[in-house]
Amino acid sequence: MLRSAWFIASRDIAHLLKQKDTLVWVFFMPFVFFFFLGKMTGGGGGVGMAPEGPVPLGVRAPVDGGFLVDELLAAVEREGYEVHQASSEAELAEYTRRLILPEPAAGMASLTDSLLAGNPASVKLERDGKSAGARLDQVRLGRAVYGLLADLVVLEVDGTELSAENLAALRDSPRALTLAVEPAGKRQEIPAGMTQTIPGTMVMFTLLVLLTSGAIQLVVERKGGLLRRLASAPISRSSILFGKWIGRMAFGLVQIAVAMLGGTLLFDMDWGADLPMVMVVLFFWAAFCTSAALLMANLVRTEQQMGGLGVVASLALAALGGCWWPIEITPDWMQTLAGLLPTGWIMDAMHQLIAFENGPASALPAVGLLAATTVVLSAVAVRRFRYQ
Repeated sequence: MLRSAWFIASRDIAHLLKQKDTLVWVFFMPFVFFFFLGKMTGGGGGVGMAPEGPVPLGVRAPVDGGFLVDELLAAVEREGYEVHQASSEAELAEYTRRLILPEPAAGMASLTDSLLAGNPASVKLERDGKSAGARLDQVRLGRAVYGLLADLVVLEVDGTELSAENLAALRDSPRALTLAVEPAGKRQEIPAGMTQTIPGTMVMFTLLVLLTSGAIQLVVERKGGLLRRLASAPISRSSILFGKWIGRMAFGLVQIAVAMLGGTLLFDMDWGADLPMVMVVLFFWAAFCTSAALLMANLVRTEQQMGGLGVVASLALAALGGCWWPIEITPDWMQTLAGLLPTGWIMDAMHQLIAFENGPASALPAVGLLAATTVVLSAVAVRRFRYQ
């Protein structure tokens, strides 16, 4: 039985690897998606995630603002911004983030004099586009503004002259009260960038390729009479089914291996400390996709039906299961729905292992659900298998 099954599987694998369109979707398109989706989602960051390196910030400030303006801009730089004072509105518009300082009140020589005289002033932040990082900019710049205001209050309460020297001395003085911040357990940031894109794209493409190329090949063989010829050969039905399953399973594992290797070498993907468990989860995902492909190939009549159904099912499950975006950012009803879908199970397992670092045991529920579903789909596929 095993020899006959492997003979059938090896021929199926060889045939699939000869299909140019299939090779494009296995060896090229995943990396295109890795690059573009990773770039698109990388800037959003996770909860509490600051951008890497200084962030360019365009500033419009009065020409002679005084020491308070200098202190404020220094505080902004300490928050991780690279301050660029624009000389014109056109130059200011070139920056994604812009900080606008007001002009001094009438009759005042500088903004510092205006503020020390008690005149109110508003600092304005402008930002192009909307993303998760917009709130972070507000927090960081607000911290700079209110930190300087707090220092001014301390000097005034102590009866100390408000000057640049006294502000520097206050800033350098030892703090009587300090705040220590540390994670309360494992990392809980929402996956972003390549951490979300590579696993999600890999899961989607494995399902897509097996539900299209893998399943369509079986439909073509049935229409062309190849399965009827196998039925007349001295090969048992179980050997044929097992061979068809092994062939598609191997092809799915090739898809996963190529994506993992390319993601690591080309995009510096970090699979975390639980890589063996990640591979176990992906093995069961490939098994699920294989059984689903065999079942669906026995429910349709034409290649066109299989192609359309495979694409629609793959994209819908990918979107609803969290392959395109972190399911953690979606409404509660969508997160509940993802918990009922196979793509939701595996993406939750991938996040638990890679992004949240919760250990191998955190992925066991997903493995159990995928294994049970694979057994059910395989049993139904065996019963529904037909030669013509």
